[in-house]
Amino acid sequence: MLRLGIPVIGVTDLARAVAFWTAALDLVSVPEWESPTWRTLAHADGSGRALGLMRSDSPAEPRPRLHLDLFVDSTAEQEAEVERLIGLGASRVDWDLYPPDPDFVVLADPDGNLFCVVDLSHAPSGSQ
Repeated sequence: MLRLGIPVIGVTDLARAVAFWTAALDLVSVPEWESPTWRTLAHADGSGRALGLMRSDSPAEPRPRLHLDLFVDSTAEQEAEVERLIGLGASRVDWDLYPPDPDFVVLADPDGNLFCVVDLSHAPSGSQ
């Protein structure tokens, strides 16, 4: 039976990407899944694989068709997480497609890959 696996992010610097994403999401690198061009990151609690990082020479896309959404439960948590992620090496993106009163903030990882920090308290249903 076909199953959805993990999202894979192309990066130019594996060590830098591992450092960023493990700190950002409390993940750990899985040694048995390492190669010179690949890292698998898993949940620190042992609940399974979460993210793949693949060495790539391709530049990050300015408007990717696929990206990660990272969820938080409040505006205060969103603000705190955005600042924490910036401290880890992310950067704010000057996104010109924000709607009025957006529930998300667009950031770029150290390789320029875009992702969003989404405040679920602003979701239409008020929840996930």
